[in-house]
Amino acid sequence: MAEVKLAIIYYSSTGTNYKMAKWAEEEAQKTDAEVKLIRVPELAPMEAIEQNPAWKDHYLATKDVVPEATVDDLDWADAVIFSMPTRFGNVPAQIKQFMDQAGGLWFQGKLVNKVISAMTSAQNPHGGQESTLLNFYTTMFHWGSIIATPGYTNDAVFGAGGNPYGTSVSVDGEGNMKEDVETAVRHQVNRTLEIAGKFTE
Repeated sequence: MAEVKLAIIYYSSTGTNYKMAKWAEEEAQKTDAEVKLIRVPELAPMEAIEQNPAWKDHYLATKDVVPEATVDDLDWADAVIFSMPTRFGNVPAQIKQFMDQAGGLWFQGKLVNKVISAMTSAQNPHGGQESTLLNFYTTMFHWGSIIATPGYTNDAVFGAGGNPYGTSVSVDGEGNMKEDVETAVRHQVNRTLEIAGKFTE
């Protein structure tokens, strides 16, 4: 099996999805995959970020540490795992803008058969987690990508709340995770790499 090139692309305001992306990176690095951890650019003005101390702290702690994602990373990758919070049952504007910039790659057919998986977070289990993932995957259908969900392929999925579309977690008002989803994240990474390996042989 050929080495899989995996991009882990996240957006995180207060750090939840960054932590999930880091778990994904750690798990992928245990394999033969070539791994990139990258973040989509922040669109919110600093005035808005500064109104939330947790957002400001996370932004300042990571902005010079984690490289920003570009569409070239999508071109490079065989597989991509996205991690993002939900915004009104949909993806955040930061993720949407990044996806919209991939029109050139889409037009050239360079997104076809990319293996894609996604994770998300919200303030409660029914805060739009499933709809965020389903809305995100709609774009992947247009790209012609291969969607790699965890499904019910491992008990870790049930331990994390049972979302078959992708690992999802609820957080409290201070950004602390309410469910233990680390094992589910790691399972999702391995499943994504397993599927991607079938397309890179």
